[in-house]
Amino acid sequence: MTDNLKNHSQPEARVDLLVIGAGAAGLMAAGQAASKGARVRVLERMDRPARKLRITGKGRCNFTNIADKEPFLKSFQQGDKFLRSSFSRFFNRDLIQFFESIDVPSVEERGGRVFPASQKGQDLVDALVNWCRKQGVQFVTGVRAVSLNLSDQRVTGVVYRPSGIDTSQKDRLQKAKSVLITTGGASYPATGSSGDGYSLAAQAGHGLNSIYPALVPLETGGETASRLQGLSLVNIGCRIYIENTCAAAYFGELLFTHFGVSGPIVLSASALAVKALQAGKEVRLALDFKPALDHKQLDQRLQRDLLNRGRQQMSNLLRGLLPQTLIPVCLEQTGIPPDRTGNRLTAQERKTLRVWLKDFRLEISGHRSFDEAIITAGGIPLKEIDPKTMASKRIKGLYCAGEILDIHADTGGYNLQAAFSTGWTAGRAAAEAIRGKSKLEI
Repeated sequence: MTDNLKNHSQPEARVDLLVIGAGAAGLMAAGQAASKGARVRVLERMDRPARKLRITGKGRCNFTNIADKEPFLKSFQQGDKFLRSSFSRFFNRDLIQFFESIDVPSVEERGGRVFPASQKGQDLVDALVNWCRKQGVQFVTGVRAVSLNLSDQRVTGVVYRPSGIDTSQKDRLQKAKSVLITTGGASYPATGSSGDGYSLAAQAGHGLNSIYPALVPLETGGETASRLQGLSLVNIGCRIYIENTCAAAYFGELLFTHFGVSGPIVLSASALAVKALQAGKEVRLALDFKPALDHKQLDQRLQRDLLNRGRQQMSNLLRGLLPQTLIPVCLEQTGIPPDRTGNRLTAQERKTLRVWLKDFRLEISGHRSFDEAIITAGGIPLKEIDPKTMASKRIKGLYCAGEILDIHADTGGYNLQAAFSTGWTAGRAAAEAIRGKSKLEI
């Protein structure tokens, strides 16, 4: 049963490691440190641990990807070099085996994504929290860390208070030999990721690379997307253009919404798009509805269809190439009359159709907020953290792990693996440092 603030009427005894934030990184770190003999306590802002982890992957929790290390690292748009040390010690197959050891078997799905076999993120979270408790980890929920206690260039504890509207409880000081900040970023604030960790890190002298929503749906100009609302496309190509230069290319699924576009390939492109939009640059997406065919092959396909079904009107003939919802948009944008029969299509009209099928443009006018972003890009500069231990280079006894760091990747389980790996590294390093200090004290 999770503790709460009212259970602690007496001053808290000093702990070895105080973890701020019970997400993926925090839970892994807490359990690992406790398994090495450290006295660990976790402060969590919400009423229960891992609210955000429970809902990832639409509640199914895509917790890693089975890709080999090099392609895995290439999925990171920021932080790939920094992660090499953590990944060399605790990587995807280690994580899968860890969850199997606590009775969470997994299944691999398309794109190398790995999920709990039960398809329930709740099962993974419950097993992870129960494992932490068995290691001796204590939880205090419904509290907010408001400041670090610092002395002689070292962190010595954390001041915290109730996170709700109850002001009857006074601020309390939890003393600790070491403190780990794993508060996450600023995405999905309703789950507790409110950005508090950034101000805590700043108190210790850490900087902050500008944060912005990543893995977030994009808004488009005009009415095209709203007309196609609900249409889901699979196996399509997508290129993102920034100021008419192709910045990246993706392949996979896309969903049209009332405001614009979403889906895996859009989420993967979103970090580049958001950063460019914030810089005032023009951003467009180019969709390729026939990525398996080059222009020559597609032209041959069109000629064959027009020859074999030449008496059909284009509004019917295109059903072999496009979803029904897309056909009116295609005909309007190419200027081809819906009642034009295939055998009357001119060579120029066929070329226009071919180009449209391979290069359907959408103007990106904006993006959704942190409320809908899966992760936060930006954060604590990596140069300020030791990648081998996750220890702060600014102040002794402080560690940082997970999404609060300036690390972000494409969708597909990569970001959660980074959180678990950096948490594993931080927890073990903190325990080893504490154990080493205890030996010196003796």
